[in-house]
Amino acid sequence: MIETLQVISATAERPSGEDIFDCFARSLRRRHGLMWPFAHAFLERVLPQRTVQDVANLSWPAADLQGVSGRRELHNEQRRYFDAEALSHIDVAFDLAVTFQGRSMIRLLRNELGIDLSGTYLRVEYCQDVEGFWLEPHTDIGVKRLTLQIYLSGGQQQQDLGTDIYTDQATPVARTPFGRNRGMLFIPNERSWHGFERRPIHGVRKSLIVNYVTSEWRASEQLAFPDDPVSAL
Repeated sequence: MIETLQVISATAERPSGEDIFDCFARSLRRRHGLMWPFAHAFLERVLPQRTVQDVANLSWPAADLQGVSGRRELHNEQRRYFDAEALSHIDVAFDLAVTFQGRSMIRLLRNELGIDLSGTYLRVEYCQDVEGFWLEPHTDIGVKRLTLQIYLSGGQQQQDLGTDIYTDQATPVARTPFGRNRGMLFIPNERSWHGFERRPIHGVRKSLIVNYVTSEWRASEQLAFPDDPVSAL
């Protein structure tokens, strides 16, 4: 049975796929890139404001950690994705997935980042992190070809909730800027250590994690379009 999700209506008109693409393209082209300890970039005003609001207002419940954290897969049964079912009845999920699946987006990422994503699959996870959440350092190497995290929440009490950056598996050296409609991206490699050091979380730390994964990704039910790899052509 399809779960009914309620989205709080906003006064602004719902952005089109072209609006979403244009906003993201401007953000990507204005990114602040860093090369140490691995190549990554910070983004501002990643998506249209209405789009961010609609995603942040989805009524999916946050995971019940039950005192256990360190890896997201520890709570796989409670994780949420913009999968085929979500796309069938959540407008903002459909709009975002179609935009990030589109040829224009794949060409943009190729031209800006020098990465050919052709043949990969789109995976979008909706994350809601609560008190007690933390993530051990990891690199995302393997089947993930690109990682983009878009922060959906913010405010005075959440300013210190950015992603932690490490020089190795045990040494945190920086923290990404956190705030509503900010983001960070990187191409996974053997040095792309990142995680989330345990610290107080006031409210819910909301974000979208956008990945492009190879055909070796086993959990095809998580994918937006499991039968359609992306293409720049």
